[in-house]
Amino acid sequence: MAVTASNGAATSPGTRSTLWWGLGLLSLFGIIPGVLALIGGTYLTQVATTALVYVILTASLNLVTGTAGLLSLGHAAFYGIGAYTAAILSTRLDLPFLITLPASGLVAAFCGFLVALPTMRLVSIYFAVATLGIGEMIHVTLLNWVGFTRGPMGIGGIPPITLFGVEVTSLMGMYFAVAVVTAISLWCLHRFTHGYYGNALRSLREDDQCADCMGLNVVGLKIQAFTLSCFFAGVAGALLAHTSEFISPDSFKFMESILILAMAVVGGLGSLPGAVIGAVLLIVLPEALRPIGDFRMVAVGSAMFLCILLLPKGLFGEVSAISLARRQLGRAWDGAPRSAGDRGLDGQGVGWKG
Repeated sequence: MAVTASNGAATSPGTRSTLWWGLGLLSLFGIIPGVLALIGGTYLTQVATTALVYVILTASLNLVTGTAGLLSLGHAAFYGIGAYTAAILSTRLDLPFLITLPASGLVAAFCGFLVALPTMRLVSIYFAVATLGIGEMIHVTLLNWVGFTRGPMGIGGIPPITLFGVEVTSLMGMYFAVAVVTAISLWCLHRFTHGYYGNALRSLREDDQCADCMGLNVVGLKIQAFTLSCFFAGVAGALLAHTSEFISPDSFKFMESILILAMAVVGGLGSLPGAVIGAVLLIVLPEALRPIGDFRMVAVGSAMFLCILLLPKGLFGEVSAISLARRQLGRAWDGAPRSAGDRGLDGQGVGWKG
């Protein structure tokens, strides 16, 4: 598709994608650090770093739930596997961050692959219940395997992020390190979802039986999507371990999976920008509402309820306030409806050319 302006110029999807990436990178490495430095609050830097970790988590869940259409309720379990892998490798084997980071993703991906093999033939709510049960199994294992995971005591003394032998001890340095990993992860997920592979995953979401009739390996694609999603969840877990320097099973309960799913739904399932906005919104909003005390979670829950009620497709979903605004902007650019053979997405000449 292309957006045609009144002067005849066209903006290709590749140009729009480059613009979004440019704005996102400018925010990650320029605007956000500048605002944090101006305010001068170390607490805000910690919140921003945590938000970036959840951006990776939400974007990874968006791959399997939003793009492939598989409702996973155990995402926090693979997040925990990545965190414990990084903690154990760094505290007991003294391995550096540049090794523990990919190792955490690979271990989580391997566990996700083992989980996917027997469950990918399940459909709809049955797959969701299966992932819920497996997530609880992993949480109970982390909680009770005291000899390996230290159980409810957790693992402390995790080394901070180390790059080429230099420890990143400042909060702003940690923010930049996490921001680099976040940008790389989002770029990879963007490439996975924008191309023939992404279209194949979307066909599974719409009708997997029809995709099977068209010659797609439905089960194989589902296993791949789930494994990739678990890999990035493990990467997020490694970042959590090295930035917080302490982890415990309480951080990877079922409610954590629900929180990640809520971030994806509020932002818009199937939308990578929506995953980013949803994660940032649901991390920053509770912190911004701390002055109202115990009522802050009531306010956050009310905001989520209104968002789902008024924008069921999310902030950046297919039929959201953002997309409607873009259509209105396209209509203003065109000036007047075109002929019937050159109408927009809604058939009314709104400026989106197919």
